[in-house]
Amino acid sequence: MEAGRPRPTVDRIGSLLMVLVVLVLAGCRQDMHDQPRFKPLSESDFYADLRSARPPVEGTVARGQLHDDTYFYTGKFGNNPGDYMPFPVTMDVLSRGRERFNIYCAPCHSRVGDGKGMIVQRGFRAPPSYHTERLRKAPLGYFFDVMTNGFGAMPDYAAQVPPRDRWCIVAYIRALQLSQEATMSAVPAGEKVPSNPPVFRGDPGSGATLPELQPGAPKGGAE
Repeated sequence: MEAGRPRPTVDRIGSLLMVLVVLVLAGCRQDMHDQPRFKPLSESDFYADLRSARPPVEGTVARGQLHDDTYFYTGKFGNNPGDYMPFPVTMDVLSRGRERFNIYCAPCHSRVGDGKGMIVQRGFRAPPSYHTERLRKAPLGYFFDVMTNGFGAMPDYAAQVPPRDRWCIVAYIRALQLSQEATMSAVPAGEKVPSNPPVFRGDPGSGATLPELQPGAPKGGAE
């Protein structure tokens, strides 16, 4: 080393190395920005139709959207509504249907299905009573279709109520209709008419909450 010239310090060498590292990293980042890829809906000469976005493979079904049981998801055979439940009607099904009905349907249709719900009492258009001759004879699939797609002033409830719950509501609507037209011959043996009134624990509920029955007390109505 020439006499009189200062020896490079460690700090200076470290600074040069830092600059080199920054330049190398900057080059890598630019490579990541320019990576080979297709921009959405951009043109591509790789495919014959010049579209970079490819259509799904024929027959592709999204997860959870198979819907292979057409009647279960539409209530129809072709364009005609069917008239049977796609699964057995049990007390659990009717209880679920009553719960969902009271949440989504009763505000307009009322809890007895006569079309005089609270929304109607406040000026909304009244729906027809379920107890008219036309709706008593309507097939079960008709009610399911109306809930799925809406009808007249009624919007669809497909987003709020899943298919099985819609069928539970259908079963409960039919039970409401039968309750208004029941005869003594339809009462099971051993049941009292009228049935014993329910015995509540505390207040019978506000309408927003379900009442709580006394343990072992009759629930009222045919079991």
